[in-house]
Amino acid sequence: MSAPPANQKASLADYLAAERTLLAWIRTGLALMGFGFVVARFGLFLQEFQAVEHVALGRSSGPSLWFGTVLIAVGVLVNVFSGWHHVRLIRALDRGDTEHSRPSIQPVAIAFFLALVGLAMAIYLLLVRSSTGPHS
Repeated sequence: MSAPPANQKASLADYLAAERTLLAWIRTGLALMGFGFVVARFGLFLQEFQAVEHVALGRSSGPSLWFGTVLIAVGVLVNVFSGWHHVRLIRALDRGDTEHSRPSIQPVAIAFFLALVGLAMAIYLLLVRSSTGPHS
């Protein structure tokens, strides 16, 4: 099997695959922003729940507001970087440069970041639950 000649024009399938990848990254960014909004509003839910249970409010929405804001910012960054990467990829395909020698760092970095955010949120929920005491 021979290698394709250098500077061969990309096929329509290559452009469509690049567009599908861009759309998947946009969905990921939007999901992060939506999840961030829910997390930020979760602190307000906890405040209301504590008021109904007549539990003394020790602190405001605190970490949930910050976690939510960070998730929204990460969603925005994901969309910006994915758009930038898509433009670079299309330009490379237009030039006939079909070699992909760079590793995909963006998905791995986002996966690790979300794992850390999930761990931090789990710790926060355990701390909130233990500080309010057992209520049925």
